[in-house]
This record gives sequence, C-alpha cells and structure tokens, in this order.
Amino acid sequence: MRKLPLLLAGLCCQLSMFAQLSTLQPILGGELSNSAATSVADIDEVMPRMARLGLNTVLVPAYWELMEPTEGHFDFTLIDRTISRAREQGLKVVFLWFGAWKNSMSCYAPAWFKQDVRRFPRAMNAGGKQLEIASCFSDNVLRADLKAFSALMRHLSELDPRCETVVMMQVENEIGMLESARDHSPLAEKAYKAERWAELHGTGDQSDEQFMAKYYARYVEQLAQAARQVSPMPLYVNAAMNSRGRKPGEYPSAGPLAHLVDIWNAEAPTIDLLAPDIYDTGFKQWAAQYAMPLRPQDGGKVKNRLFIPESRCCENSGQRALYAFGEHQALGFSPFAIDQARPEETQSVTQAYALLRQVFALEQAHKPQNSWGLLFDQEDKERIVEDAADDVVMTCRHFFTLPWDARATDGSTWPEGGAMLLKLGKHDYLLAGSGVVVDFKTRGEKAQEEQRRLGEDGFAEAGKDAATQARKFQGSRLGLLSVDEVTIDEMGRFCYQRRHNGDQTHQGRHARISVGDWKILHIKLYRY
Repeated sequence: MRKLPLLLAGLCCQLSMFAQLSTLQPILGGELSNSAATSVADIDEVMPRMARLGLNTVLVPAYWELMEPTEGHFDFTLIDRTISRAREQGLKVVFLWFGAWKNSMSCYAPAWFKQDVRRFPRAMNAGGKQLEIASCFSDNVLRADLKAFSALMRHLSELDPRCETVVMMQVENEIGMLESARDHSPLAEKAYKAERWAELHGTGDQSDEQFMAKYYARYVEQLAQAARQVSPMPLYVNAAMNSRGRKPGEYPSAGPLAHLVDIWNAEAPTIDLLAPDIYDTGFKQWAAQYAMPLRPQDGGKVKNRLFIPESRCCENSGQRALYAFGEHQALGFSPFAIDQARPEETQSVTQAYALLRQVFALEQAHKPQNSWGLLFDQEDKERIVEDAADDVVMTCRHFFTLPWDARATDGSTWPEGGAMLLKLGKHDYLLAGSGVVVDFKTRGEKAQEEQRRLGEDGFAEAGKDAATQARKFQGSRLGLLSVDEVTIDEMGRFCYQRRHNGDQTHQGRHARISVGDWKILHIKLYRY
C-alpha cells in the first residue's frame, strides 16, 4: 500500500521538474576554476567579481572531499556561503558535483575513500594497472557517493526549496574511462562475462565503450533518482569531447557523448540534459551535436536543449555565446575558469551578455518569428540565410570581408565575428553582435548576382562590371528602408540611439557592425 504514495510523490516531482526546466531563464554563465570555492574567503572575493562581469549565473564546484571530510559527517559551510553570496549579488548558481569522478579521475573523493582501496576498488586498464578512477561496478563506491550526494540535495531542498537560487545540478564531472575503453577490474570483468557482452556485441574499442557507457549511465541514474525524490531541480551530465582523432580511452571513454546518446537516454532517463564541454576548434559542429532530437520513444518531441557548461574562455567567447543562443536557442553558455581569465578574454563575454540581456527582454515581450546564429573566422567567412516566407536572402559575412578595413590584411589572425539575427516581422530584422556584415536580396536578385571585384573604396574596379551592366535584370529588389542602432529596455522596448546610413551602410548596400564594436541594429527593408 505504500507504493502508491511514493509513486504519486515521484510523479509530482517529475512534473515540477519539467515546469522548472521550461521556465528556466537563459544562463549567461561562467564556471569558476576548480579551486576557486574551496574557502569562505575565496567565495567572498569571487562572487561580487562575477556579478561585475555581467554574469547572471555562476557554475560552482561542490567538493565531496570538503563536504564529508569524515565519513558520515557533513559540512555545508562552503555550499551555504556560495548561496548567500550569490543572493547578495543577484546571481543564480549551478552546482557541479565533484563526487566519485572529476575529469574521469577520483581526485575529489575524501581521504577516507581514497585510502581504503579494498573497500572502494579502482578501475583497471587492459594491462591490469590500478587507476585513480573509482570503479562504477562497485556497490560500495556507489553507496558512498550516493549518500553524500543525497545529503547535498536534501540540504539544498531545505535551503532553497523552490530552486530560486540554485537552478541546476551537474551530476559528477566529465565521466569517462581513461587508458582503456572500459574498466578491466575483477568486478567489471564479472559484469562483462555475465552479460555475454563479447558474444552479443562483439569486441573492440567501440563495443567496450558502449559497455562502459551503459554502466556509467546506470550509476548516474541512481544519483539522479535520489535527487528527484527531494527536488525538482534540473539535472545534467557534461562530456569531455572525443576530439582530435583520439580513440576511446585516449579521450574519456563512455561519457555522455553524442554517439552514445541512445545508451545514456535509455539507462539514465532521469537526467534532463547531456551537455558538451567545448574547448577544441569547430565550435559550431560540436554545438550542433547536442542540439538535436533525443528520446525516440517520445517521437522526437523532446529535444536536448543545448547547454554549454564549459567552453574555452578566450577573446572569442562572447561571439560564440551569441551564436549558441541565436542558432540553437541555447539554455546557457559558460566560459570555464572565468575567474582566472585576463581582461581581454572576459571583455567579449561582458559585452555579449549585455546585448543578450536586451535581446532576451525583447523575446519575452515580442516572440520573434525566427532566429539564426552567425559565427565567422578567417576560414569560415560567409553564411547564406534564406527567409523563404518573405523572399529574403541574407548574405552574412565576417566584417573583414569588406575591402577597406586594413586590419583584414595586416597578417594577424582575425577575431571571430558573432551575432544573433532575428526576424521580428515581414521585412523587419534585428542584428545583435560584433564583427559582421549582412546584405539583403530577393531570391531572384541573388540568383542573378555575379561576384564583383571591388577596389579599396568598395566600388567595382574600372572595366570589370560591363557584362553585369549589359545583362537584363529580372524581377524586384530589396533595399534598406532604415537601419537604426538601438538599445532595448527591460520591457522589450526599443530605445533609439542613432540612424545608420550613408557611409555606415555603404550607401544602402548592407548593415554592419565593426570588429571591436558591440551593437544592436534594427533593420527594416522595402521592395522595389
């Protein structure tokens, strides 16, 4: 008879979680470096500084070793201080559970756990070497980790029952097996043989990684279920990418990677999001892998909303944030170790987040009809965006593709150009970002366009355009009716700053935002 109340309680918590996730505000985040919240003094110093950078959310480690220094005795001093300082600064918090694993390793387990190898066995590589990686096949490892994590979740539910300050929880950190694709410890081998894995699924790195993913996900599901019993807080797991041609075990094998989503969704259904940590080149390609339909049993209706909890903090971070929100309607973006970054690296984050706050206010008041993300560098310079409903083709490029900016050809690496491009209505667009240029044409005009060689003044070189001039033009064209630089207030209303025309639009040819400038342009078109 007790099963029904428990079932109803679990169902209510699940529904509450869905409501929590759907109403979560976009996360303009920054993740602290690993040791930035290990003392009260550090927390007191860093939280105001994060607010001044323009973040609305700080991702903060929750350290098992400091929370349970003596087995069974919990100290929430650092957790409580983080929450109180966040509230003082008007910040939200995402805690990162540095429990059994952090970047694959068990370095944040308490000393009493680390020293008792017999009770808490380690994973082994294919050669039988013990690793500083707790084995996920050990019930003792799971019970110890689960006890501490459950205590943390209960404490948070008492301190912040409506998840008003602590808005999400990361379960473990970059889970994955290193040195081998799977664990070869005695407990792991026992499970491998019991499932007749080699017989049913074959052998090799791919098969071993799938086996390991199944058990990592099952382990995480135990923690997620315990959390869900006490809190509607959304839960996610993060993945270290399988980049640079590495094989499983050379990268953290079996984590929540894009090619393993079916296994992770089947074995850890309580986890709400799978999130990529993006440090390598190819930002757009990595992001796209995690903004895709998941859980086929739901007919593809449930999407893994893109959330990037870690990205390399660099001078292009702000541009990448604009792209993620514009292209994928991301839940959030967060440069890593932002507390240690140089001012020239955090400047773009502050500038981009200031624009994004304004765009979010506009989106809240007036739902855009569509949005796109733009991200350009020296190699990837152009994107064609087609708005078929209104016969508009937008050619979007890096600002340095314009012929008159000397910085484009001085031999230095181009800073990335990034922006959100939103459709507000018919022939009505918003461009928010830095280092981009956009022109607008009808499909017919675009089809008839011929690439022209331009001189330093932006006009065609003498004698190079005769063929184009002689050819009869068919159809209609689009022109710039107005390009206004604006800000957007908290109610989503435009605040006019200045009109861009003449030289600022190349006499009506395009809308542009220079490299180094961060602006919002309201663009209206007309047809003739």
